[in-house]
Amino acid sequence: MISNNSDFLFIYEAIQCNPNGDPDQENKPRMDYDTNTNLVTDTRVKRYVRDFLKQGGEEIFVDMEGDAKVTMDDKLRAVLSRVWDDDDIMKALISDESLFKSYQELKEKDVEKTIKKLVNKKPENKAVNLAILSGLVRQKFIDIRLFGSAFAVDGFNRSMTGPVQLNWGYSLNKVHLMDSNTIVSIMNDGNSTFGKDYRVKYSLLSFHGTINKAASDTTGMTDKDIAAFRNAIWQSLAANPTRTKLNQYPKLYIEVVYNDGFHNGCFGDLRSHISAQPKRKEGSENERIDDVEVRGLSDLEINVKDLIATLKAKTGKNQPIKEVIIKAAPDFEKIL
Repeated sequence: MISNNSDFLFIYEAIQCNPNGDPDQENKPRMDYDTNTNLVTDTRVKRYVRDFLKQGGEEIFVDMEGDAKVTMDDKLRAVLSRVWDDDDIMKALISDESLFKSYQELKEKDVEKTIKKLVNKKPENKAVNLAILSGLVRQKFIDIRLFGSAFAVDGFNRSMTGPVQLNWGYSLNKVHLMDSNTIVSIMNDGNSTFGKDYRVKYSLLSFHGTINKAASDTTGMTDKDIAAFRNAIWQSLAANPTRTKLNQYPKLYIEVVYNDGFHNGCFGDLRSHISAQPKRKEGSENERIDDVEVRGLSDLEINVKDLIATLKAKTGKNQPIKEVIIKAAPDFEKIL
């Protein structure tokens, strides 16, 4: 499985778009109005990663089946229906000679009858079911290997804690919404629908996450999977732009890889070591531009150097940190 525990920091910017709409608030960008900070859920970022991995040819589980949205139950049934009668695949998935023989004994000549035996509140052999589920996750579904899942399917009830976890993201700057515009969609029958289009002016969003070695034993996540995750979280924002998500760009990814014996959280939430505030007004040492005037990275003074210095001081033999992986956009490199 993976070799070490890690913590990571991920920062991206959102310009005149809606990073994460809140369905309970007319799909307005999620906000903490007490602090005027923009919020983005962890599931939104995971969706970006899943979609990017799928685009690159990876098979993911939390996905549509064809062009239709499906329940977890129906998704698993569809997956099983594609592999149930392929002995080579099933043997590799089950990965135990005795359990594979048990599967062959319960398998019917008909796909529906076979799946009915498996997806059942009282499966004929629960150990076979769990072996199949474990094999599917380890060999096919990278998203479950990364993020885990609570499988609430008859005969396959099992909770898998994902090694990769993220907090909700929040903006490092105070965010203001653009005035909403009414959008009109003209339908084929001549009727039209109306809605509101809410967007942030500028949001520099930050996330703290963990990669846990012990949890990788459950899902089978490997170092290769982590490399795929690092690439996906960086590239996925701009890889599949939609109308409301256009103009989102990665700015900084820092991963703190710990030495053996050190666990997640050695430095707490990495976001607590960084700060951002509006730049000083031209010709002034103390007065800063108003929050509402911030339109881009160049309008902010960002302090990441304290975090970098702390991490460097704690890297090496007999220190918590094995290595620090840093990826930065060109305009953010000047800040480091």
